[in-house]
Order: sequence, then C-alpha cells, then structure tokens
Amino acid sequence: MNLSGAFYALVAFGLFATHDVVIKYLGSAYAPAQVLFFATLFSFPLVSLMLMRDKTAGTLLPVYPGWNLIRTLAATGNALCVFYAFTALPLAQVYAILFAMPLLITLLAIPMLGEKVGLHRGAAILVGLCGVIIVLRPGSAELGLGHAAALSSACLGSLVFVISRKVGQEERPVVMMLYPLAANFVVMGGIMVFDYRPVALPDLAGMGAIALLGFVAGLLLVFAYRASEAAVVAPMQYSQILWATVYGLVFFDEHLDRATVLGVGVIIASGLYILFREARGGHSENMPVLRNRSRVPAAMSMWIGAVLRRGPRG
Repeated sequence: MNLSGAFYALVAFGLFATHDVVIKYLGSAYAPAQVLFFATLFSFPLVSLMLMRDKTAGTLLPVYPGWNLIRTLAATGNALCVFYAFTALPLAQVYAILFAMPLLITLLAIPMLGEKVGLHRGAAILVGLCGVIIVLRPGSAELGLGHAAALSSACLGSLVFVISRKVGQEERPVVMMLYPLAANFVVMGGIMVFDYRPVALPDLAGMGAIALLGFVAGLLLVFAYRASEAAVVAPMQYSQILWATVYGLVFFDEHLDRATVLGVGVIIASGLYILFREARGGHSENMPVLRNRSRVPAAMSMWIGAVLRRGPRG
C-alpha cells in the first residue's frame, strides 16, 4: 500500500487549517464577504495557470445548465457561510460541524445518485448526526448565527459534492471551476459594498495568502489522491481537528470543552465507518463519499474536485 498520499494529504490539510486561521484573523476586522471577494480576486491568476493546461475541446457552456446553476449557487452560499462560521465560532467547533459532510453526502446520494444505504451505513449516519447534536448542545448552550452558518456550509458543501459526482464526468473542468469563482466574485462584490472597510496592506497580503494557501494545498491534495487510494487519503481530513486545537489555543485562546471532544469523536468514528465501508466495495454502487474528494469549496479549493476527475480514481 502506497502511503505517500497520506503524507501529502496531511500537509495539505495542515495548509487548509492555516488558510482558515487567516480567515478567522481577518474576520475580526472585515466582513466575510469582503475577505472572500479579495481572496477570490487573487485566485483568478492561479486558476488561469490551471486552465491553460486544460486541452479539452468545447465551449464554456455547461452540459447541464440547471445542475450547474444549483451547484454554483450552493458553492457561493457555502463559501460565504464557512467564512462567517470561522469568524464567529472556535475553529474546532466549526470543523466538528463540517465533519458531518460525509454523512450528509451519503444521505443526499440516495435521491440524487440512486445510492442505496443499508442498515450499517444508515446506523452510522444516525450516530454521526447525534455527534453533531452533542457538539451543538441545544438547550444548554446558546446557538447563534455562527452555528447556523456552519450547518448551512456543511449542507451546501455536501450538495456541491453530490452534484459534482452526478454531472462531473460530462462537464469540462473549466466549467466546473469558473462558474462558482465568477459567482463568488460578483455576488461578494455586491454584498461587500454595504459594509466595506479600507484594507490595510498587510491585511491585503493576508487575503492573497488565503488564495495561495488554498492553491498549494489543493495541488498537494491532487498529488495525494493520485499517489494513494482514496481510502488512505480521505481519513486524513480529520487531522484538521488537531491543527484547530493547536491554532485555536495559540492564536485565539480557544479551549476544547468536553462536549466538543465527545461530539467530534462520535462524528469522526461514524465518518470513518462510512469511508471504510465504501472502500471495501460491494456496499455502495456510487461511493459518493470517497469519490467526492475535494475539501469544503471555499475560494481556491473549489477547483480541486474538477482537476481530480481527470486523474485515475482511487
């Protein structure tokens, strides 16, 4: 078994966690839409480098305009929600909620991909959702817009991934990349005018760093999935909770409470069960979780899945 992909993935998710720390830092001074706008703006030159390598013949018109419209709207909403969630909540708590995405992807794959979920995976989904409830602690902790944003991000991100799985084999990667990026640029540009603040030069550099970190991490994730099987690489996403714990403590004086630790453990256990059950084969026709390989599609990272579809499958 080739484990080099696991190493690439660990580094990639470490960079993604650093990417999220910069988002959280800048979110204390600027509205999420403004940070996302400039991060997207700085992403365009990097994306152009990828597009120059696309030799697929065709136009920029989508094969499935309806599905691409839904995917674009979901990706745009997801990006705004996740940026706001990192600004409003402790890092570890955001990751705990986002870790529910494999569960939501599995659920959405039933009506959208015709996936059949048996007793084992169904039970894992229920257990994982109980983990989310443990993290949120309704009734004993005050829930706010940050929690709603994180939950919305998990739902919208899952929808993006499942639609990508549904139409991605026939759509050009350039179409899958450009439409969400363009929508982010236009929508966030319109929103930020209502709460725009002049950007200091160091903060502008930070917004550029978000794009660069997402780009480099995305490349590493591509290398990871091309070097090793998906079952080896996919679980590495959970390493982000370790980065979140360290970064949260060092930079934001955030401390994990028992409920978050317990809930994260339950969510990760259920997510790993679904991943390994799909990897064993014979239990999932579409393998929706393993084959939706990119991270939460915010700013630069939304192109990863499109690039991966051109490489070999794990």
